[in-house]
This record gives sequence, structure tokens and C-alpha cells, in this order.
Amino acid sequence: MKQLDRRLFLKTTSLAGMGALVHAGAFANEFPSVRVAAAQRKFTSPAIEATITRMKGIIKDPELGWLFENCFPNTLDTTVHFKLKDGRPDTFVITGDIHAMWLRDSTAQVWPYLPLITKDEKLKQLIAGVVNRQTECILIDPYANAFNDGPGHSEWLKDHTDMKPELHERKWELDSLCYTVRLAYHYWKTANDRSVFDEKWLKAAQLIISTCREQQRFKGRGPYRFGRTTSWSTDTVPGNGYGNNTKPNGLIHSIFRPSDDATQYPFLISSNLFAVVSFRQMAEIAEQVYNNQAFANECRSFANEVEQAIKKYAVVNHPQFGPIYAMEVDGFGNCLFQDDANVPNLLGLPYLGAVNINDKVYQNTRRFVLSDSNPYFFRGKAAEGIGSPHTLVNQIWPMSIIMRAMTSVNDAEILAQLRFLKATHANTGFMHESFDKDDASQFTRKWFAWANTLFGELLLKIERERPHLLSKL
Repeated sequence: MKQLDRRLFLKTTSLAGMGALVHAGAFANEFPSVRVAAAQRKFTSPAIEATITRMKGIIKDPELGWLFENCFPNTLDTTVHFKLKDGRPDTFVITGDIHAMWLRDSTAQVWPYLPLITKDEKLKQLIAGVVNRQTECILIDPYANAFNDGPGHSEWLKDHTDMKPELHERKWELDSLCYTVRLAYHYWKTANDRSVFDEKWLKAAQLIISTCREQQRFKGRGPYRFGRTTSWSTDTVPGNGYGNNTKPNGLIHSIFRPSDDATQYPFLISSNLFAVVSFRQMAEIAEQVYNNQAFANECRSFANEVEQAIKKYAVVNHPQFGPIYAMEVDGFGNCLFQDDANVPNLLGLPYLGAVNINDKVYQNTRRFVLSDSNPYFFRGKAAEGIGSPHTLVNQIWPMSIIMRAMTSVNDAEILAQLRFLKATHANTGFMHESFDKDDASQFTRKWFAWANTLFGELLLKIERERPHLLSKL
């Protein structure tokens, strides 16, 4: 599939555009194969294939088992490019229909495979390669969100920012750096392998801290600016490229959201909560791997500082739901009551380890997010769920349905989300970016690997924690 910018892919894709897939329900226990042919897959893991076989034996609903078989390996089947570079693993991961590597997406795409790396050395090397490549990317430019596979051409080369040949896009998104820490930390904890933590990784970690310090903006606006010649207001930033004005308070600016849309108020709370987790993980790595107590103390102190600022400025009293996390604030008292389907978001905070799932403020926030008070929560004939300004109104993201189930402790709620996911893949066998709330055949992005592997992760979580649900559909 040719490279397409996320914005240009907003046109909906009909079933006719997907080819002659027959409705799965007509097949009883037989469903057409929609995985890439074995000989054409980018990477094959025996541990992944064994997991697919095992799960298809556990999942009683044949369509749900078919969806798992298609979605869980999609990142490995279609998006990874693994090699050895100077004797070290190196893995470039495209998002799917866009042939560039997002720091956020590449972590999220391989994340569900982490538990299996102790059973498959090749898979372990592939994920180590993602960590190594992300380190190289940060050293090229910590403000960039997406990268080419080496120097190349980007359609965004003329953006009004400090573009480099290695960059696909240079949108400053705080969560991008947090995702790289998340992957490196949990790779280490799972594999008990320190090989990814070389001097380059430490240098990149120090660059993460210095970049985030710059974006607290206590000492001016910092070096980052961004502008784009575009008709989409959320695809560029005001304030002469620096974003809307804020009052420094200890929180970190994120000029763009995980959706790649510009923030309205640049203190994006979900990303700041994510940063607290990441800084503490970096502190542990600095202590236990590098024996660098000074840097560990710096990371831990920074985490505490941001955490205190969140408690002071991010929790706002909502007239209906009580104290909740705002999506964004500016330090002057303005806040945005909203949520977005892209993770990190308010709904997904427990998934990232940023809050306890039983935390009262989170539960209040969750009730708000999943209500009509959230302007991007949609109910329709096809399903209900959270959307995003990225895809405009009345478009529900399967990712939000998945994340609702991932952060639920209620069997009925989880089952309802599984039914929505079954009913809205539009006969394709895959998850999409978004679909029309009333007609799931009208969807965006038929090749979106993050949503696919996240769906697989959900079913594995259910199998691990609530296996009885897999026999109730």
C-alpha cells in the first residue's frame, strides 16, 4: 500500500474496496484466511504461532478466534524490518499504511509480544532491535515523533521546523519519549537482558530529561517551534509556532497529542502522568544498570515535581462528576473537559501504570469520559465509544473500545466491548482506526497495526484474568 498521511486517509473505505470477503457469519465455523501468506510475512515467531493455536482452542466463538488469528500477529506479518547493524539487533517498524516509524506506535505494536520473548530468541532479538532503533531516533532528534528508515524524503520536509533527512515528521509529543522508556524498561525486566543499555541509551535518556526540562518552559519557550502550511487547524500550532500561551507550573508541554493533533492547552495531563511513570523507570535503570546515582536522583526528583504539579493543577471539579482529571490545562485556570481515543488518554491511565484503577479521581474521570459530557463519546447503531478530533465527529475508534475493556473490572462491560468489536470489523477480519457510529462499513485505515495487536493483547488479558468470558459469546 502506498504511503498515506493520516490526514489524507480520512476518506472512508467501503467493503467493495476490500475485495470479495464474504460475511464471516455465513461460514459457521469456517472463515476465509485474511493473513498475509506465510511466504510473504516479514517475520515469523514460533511462540506467536503457538499462542494463536492455543487461543483458538480456548476462544469458543469462532469469529472471535478468527479475529485473534488475524490481528495478533499483524505487526510481525506486515510491518517489521529486522536486521543486524554492527552486530546489534536493529528493527524498523512502520505503522501500517504509512511507511514511517512512530516512536509511540512502534512500542505499542510490539508490546503484546513481550511476554513471549523468553520462549523465542528471535522474537527477543527483534524487540531488542526496536529499543536500539528508538535510541538512535532520539539521538537524531528528541522532538520528532516519526522517522524514516535512514535519510530519505518526507512529504513534510517543508514544515516550518528544524527538519532533518531522517525525519518523517517533527511534532513534539511528550508521550513519544515515554513509550521508548516503557519498552526498554519492560524488555529488561522480562528478558533480564541489559544489552540494550549501552552508552547511547544513557545519552538518549539524558536527552529525554533535558528535553522535558526545556518544555517546562521555566526559562523561556525553548528551541522547539512548529508550523505547517495546511487547511487543518489542528495540524499546525498557533503562537508563532510555539503553541498557546501557558503559565509555567512544573508540568511539561506537549505541543501535539498522541493523535498527532495540536493541543488546545499544551499541558496534556495523560502524557504528564505517563512521564511520571517513565522518569521513575529511568531512575531504576540508572541505579541498577548504570550505577549512576546522580542521574537516578535527577529522574526521581523530576518525577516527583511533575506529580505534585498534576495534583495541584490537573484535577478539576466537574459539576456533574466531581473531581476529575482534565484532558489539558494551561496553568491560568483554563481546562479542557474531553478525552481522545489515542493512548495515552484519560481512559487508559491504569493500562500505562499511571494511576490505580480504583483511584476515586480516575473512576470519576472514567464515568465522565464514557458519557455524553465528553464531546468525543459517540453512541450509534453500530456501537458506542470514544473518537477523536483527528477523525472529526461521529467516528468511533476500536482502540477506545479495546481500552475500555482493558481497564474494566466488570464482566458485563467487557463482554459488551467484545460484541462491539465483533460487530464492527466490517467483514475484514481486522481492526481499523475509526468507523462511523451508525455504519461500521464506513471506516478509516484498513491497515493499522497498533489497533490489531492491541486487540490481541486484550484477548490474552481476558484469557489470563477472566477466562470464563471467552466461552460466553
